[in-house]
Amino acid sequence: MTETAGYRPLYRQVYDIVVRRVVQGVWKAGEALPSEQALARELGVSQGTMRKVLDSLTSEKLLERRQGKGTFIAENTQERALFRFFRMSRPGGERLAPTCGEETVKVRASRAIEQTKLGLARGDKVIEIVRTRLVDGRPAIREQIALPAALFPGIEKRGQLPNTLYSLYQTEYGINIVSAQEELRAIAATADDATHLGVVVGEPILLIDRVATSLQELKVEWRISRARCDDMVYAVTLN
Repeated sequence: MTETAGYRPLYRQVYDIVVRRVVQGVWKAGEALPSEQALARELGVSQGTMRKVLDSLTSEKLLERRQGKGTFIAENTQERALFRFFRMSRPGGERLAPTCGEETVKVRASRAIEQTKLGLARGDKVIEIVRTRLVDGRPAIREQIALPAALFPGIEKRGQLPNTLYSLYQTEYGINIVSAQEELRAIAATADDATHLGVVVGEPILLIDRVATSLQELKVEWRISRARCDDMVYAVTLN
């Protein structure tokens, strides 16, 4: 093996090497990997070990198999990221496609809760994104997003941000979102919710608290979403 990763199981060493190459940009999003056989020869491991690594990374959505074409670095396209990470639907399962409404983006000092959520130090700055997302042209979700400013330089100067941010993180900043931990609870709408979502103060709305983690196992986004639930549900399919 031409690269080493310490005294760990061989499978884990190979896994880490492949992930590191993706992080370092050796293979770009959408690019085909060398064949399983070629990678196994290069890294000095069996084809079975290489297949196990590629299968694991495919199940984790870092890679994707294309019938008859090979294995590719997965792209967080707008459509893919929306399907994977946006769970609001109509009752009965009809998937919704939100669009962008009003938005503000600014750099500011991080708060204690953001330091805890994102593993920041006191004095670190964050990018704060506050935006409304529309469904059928009607305000449906109000999001407050905090990003470590050091990871996203200049994002506040880009103008209107894309509907799905994860594709931007990948293509412009080399940050691949691979997982998100969410906590959901029902809360009573505030006066601010009434202003931005068109609900009645005290009406039940859904709060979604999400921390997104990158391929490098960094917590790179904390997002609070406040969603109307009069005609939307949070839908998950369990297999």
